[in-house]
Amino acid sequence: MFLPHINLSELEQTFFSKVLPKAIQLFDDLLYELSSQAKGLTNQNTELCKAVRNVLQTMVQLLETLTGCVRHICTLQEPVPLESIRSLPSSILYVIKNTFMHCKDSELLYSGCLHLISDLLQSLFKETYSLQKQLMELLDMISVESASAEDSIVDMVSVIHTVLEICSVISNMDHALHANTWKFIIKQSLKHHSMLQSHLKHTEILSGLCKDTLFSFHSCLQLAEQMKLSGTQENTDYKLFQRTVKLCRFFANSLVHYIKEFIPFLSDSCCRLHQLYLQIYSKFPPSLYAPVISEAHRDEIARVFLVALDPLIHQLLPFRPFVEQVLSEKLDLSPELHLPQCHLLVAIMDKLPSQPEDVQALWTTGSQFSEEVPRLSLFSALFLGFQQCSGELSLPVCLPGVMDDGQAQVPVTVYHHLCVHLCAFIASTPSSHFPQLERALLDAVLGSSMITSLLAMDSWCFLARYGTAELCAHHVFVIAHLIKSCPGECYQLSVLGVLLRRMLFLMAPDHQVEFTQKFPPKEAENLPLWQHISLKALTPDLRKQVVHQLCAVGLSQCRQWLSGRCTLGELPPVNVALSALLTVCNSAGDTLEAGLQAAVLGAASQLWALLKGKQVSSQPCLQQTLCLLLPLLEFFIQRLDPQLITQVFAMQASLLELDPPDHVRLAALDLLSSMGKLFMPQEIQGQVIPKLSYLFASLLADKTWLIYQHALEAFTQFAEVTRHEDVVPQCLNSEEIKNKVVCFLAKARQGEETAEARAERMKQEKAICSAHLLKMKVDGEWGSALEPLAKRACHSPCEEQYKSAIDAAESALEAVKLLLQKGPSPAWLTVKLEALQTAVASLRNTLR
Repeated sequence: MFLPHINLSELEQTFFSKVLPKAIQLFDDLLYELSSQAKGLTNQNTELCKAVRNVLQTMVQLLETLTGCVRHICTLQEPVPLESIRSLPSSILYVIKNTFMHCKDSELLYSGCLHLISDLLQSLFKETYSLQKQLMELLDMISVESASAEDSIVDMVSVIHTVLEICSVISNMDHALHANTWKFIIKQSLKHHSMLQSHLKHTEILSGLCKDTLFSFHSCLQLAEQMKLSGTQENTDYKLFQRTVKLCRFFANSLVHYIKEFIPFLSDSCCRLHQLYLQIYSKFPPSLYAPVISEAHRDEIARVFLVALDPLIHQLLPFRPFVEQVLSEKLDLSPELHLPQCHLLVAIMDKLPSQPEDVQALWTTGSQFSEEVPRLSLFSALFLGFQQCSGELSLPVCLPGVMDDGQAQVPVTVYHHLCVHLCAFIASTPSSHFPQLERALLDAVLGSSMITSLLAMDSWCFLARYGTAELCAHHVFVIAHLIKSCPGECYQLSVLGVLLRRMLFLMAPDHQVEFTQKFPPKEAENLPLWQHISLKALTPDLRKQVVHQLCAVGLSQCRQWLSGRCTLGELPPVNVALSALLTVCNSAGDTLEAGLQAAVLGAASQLWALLKGKQVSSQPCLQQTLCLLLPLLEFFIQRLDPQLITQVFAMQASLLELDPPDHVRLAALDLLSSMGKLFMPQEIQGQVIPKLSYLFASLLADKTWLIYQHALEAFTQFAEVTRHEDVVPQCLNSEEIKNKVVCFLAKARQGEETAEARAERMKQEKAICSAHLLKMKVDGEWGSALEPLAKRACHSPCEEQYKSAIDAAESALEAVKLLLQKGPSPAWLTVKLEALQTAVASLRNTLR
């Protein structure tokens, strides 16, 4: 060859600039000839086959010649400036790219005749591989710094971008070639970092890396799944699996290195990086959407690949565009990405304590100004993500637990996993971030998801216990004021009550005394608050004082109503009083003296006597009264008067016939479950036992699963302890009910469901829930579902309504007249009649 006789400084002008364009033209002609002749290639057409083989042989020789040129330059013992070989890299890369494309498309291009030329195609691929390897060796030697500036930078950028295009061509052809090509891109980008950083197509490079990482990961899973399904682990399959896992690790490391150097230029790639993380974990156990693979393969993927991916998150923590992407208010993830999002947020939480204060603030504060991209705080995003994992919580999916005292990790539920990591993060959160934490906790407690509310309450109680006594007391006082300011009955009031009850146990004794001073139990206006508090939380002396005060004011409210007009409009304060008295009975213990117990039972008996089944079925406030009286009577089950027992069962039987709401049935079941402790006197057995068996039989046949389940539990408790054994078979009035009870007692499942079928059902339920929540959000019903209905316009009453009311009053007076004919009247009747007379006179004056 004559190349050794040309000086390096003259190569480009003397040789490459003149020869390489002709070589490229020859290459294009050969490719065109191959494409044209391939269409007519058949087994019988030997002449055409020979011509195609000759063209392929010529291409191999051309590649060998080009390889020789590149190899010669590599042997020079001096630095190679890029301007000395400017046209060489682009020409060689053009040949490499198009040759690989021809090899990739050969099966389609040559159709059924591929076997006739496969040996030459293989030689062509090998020679192209060798040419690329030689070129990369040469480009490693090139000195760009000594170049004459801008032209050389443009040339080097063009080289990297062309090699990136080659990557997309060879991604499915050869693992080693693919990895080495990417290694070259990363190496050259980092080597010439200072000169190329503003010119590289960072988004395309990163997108290609992410795409190939994901593809390799899916290949790993497919191989692992095939080995799991076949039940065997062939040595060849396992070696291929190992190589693919290592390729995944290579891509993860490449991402980490590239991001480390070019992170300021990656603002537009944050969405792609976020999606990459979520898509990987969505297909990895324990995701509901992951393929079934063996535990050994799962551990190997986690140990080799996922560990290498972890530093990626660490590098992106201080990067605002990544924060805005992960915590975006408009993040609309598909159901399979909800658990991975939670996994990502937990990983971020675990890393944040070691970050500077400004980085922690970036994640925990959320967007502060209108000109910022709207984003949630990390706390709010975590609760939102958790709320969306309904399928994983229901299954439940299990995650690795925290290692404790050197013991092996034990799988725990998603709830447990998240709660532990959140509490650990709260413990390390600076107090300056508490406002955002408290806001997120309160939003989650008051939100529409019960399980999310429970997680927030658990975390809040940890904060109260881990923090100072003053912080705990402050939170208790805030929650108490929120409860007092709640308008009417709503489920938010219930969850705040549960939180207050738990928090009071964590208060210091002196703060508990301060609580009773700020919200005195002797004042009726504080009964709505005290009805939620367990008195077990208080010190014995303070508990005794509170018990006396609550009983006094509660009984006063009941007696005041009983001695008044007993109207439904005045009943809500009585219900609050009953709720407070029920709290006293359930949590006062020995401090509830016998005299107070008798007074409470007496008030409950008087109130019960006024209840009528038809009224209760149509009036929600009376239903609430009933649901409070039933547990009160259950508390005094051994002291109930026989006549009161008869009244209770008569009313419940008549009410059940009127199809009461579910919460009324559940309250009835709670009382029925305790009836086994009571031996009924002989004189009332004939009246009570048939109604008892009727109630159990009806509720055991209820079609609502919740009622049915509670009925089974209540009947079991009753049957285990009752001395009225003859009642038990009377409650089971059909073979179907009898079989269901027997199965329940034997803990036999009704229809076994496989793990795969259950997981599939959870996925379908989750998709339905997600679609429903999305529809609510789009339709604007998301917030309005928690708001009271708008007031309806008032209309003037018609004549028919007046007539109906007067007829009812006349009927009631006629009924009183008949009762007086049958026997003596009670002492209070005279007072009531005088009050009615005054009311009639007042109405008459109004008409005038």
